[in-house]
Amino acid sequence: MKNAALKSDEQWRQELTPEEYQVLRQAGTERPYTGEFWDTHTAGVYTCRACGAELFTSKEKFDSHCGWPSFWAPLAEGTVKYLHDRTLGMERIEVRCASCDSHLGHVFEGEGYDTPTDQRYCINSISLRLRPVEG
Repeated sequence: MKNAALKSDEQWRQELTPEEYQVLRQAGTERPYTGEFWDTHTAGVYTCRACGAELFTSKEKFDSHCGWPSFWAPLAEGTVKYLHDRTLGMERIEVRCASCDSHLGHVFEGEGYDTPTDQRYCINSISLRLRPVEG
């Protein structure tokens, strides 16, 4: 969906539920341990709930016990983009969908997780859809 970023605010409001809109378009956050994917172990590809772009796979997903789905890397270079986030008095790196500019979550590093990148992409479940792979 190449023109997703060109949608008006009103178009996004019509296409998304109020909860999806609050997270995806207003950079909100769902409460920990409430989203549908924080403890999911289904093999598949995680796509952007707003535009369908492929973002992460279950191969990079790991149990961080933080209450949100965690990945140690995106599916490929360029699928997400990064913004400095200084809200709430913190210095963080916001993760957005590169295709439609929707808020996904934040990425943290140096937390000591035993992953190949030592990064934790802390992503809101409501920002994602899971497309299971058969096999």
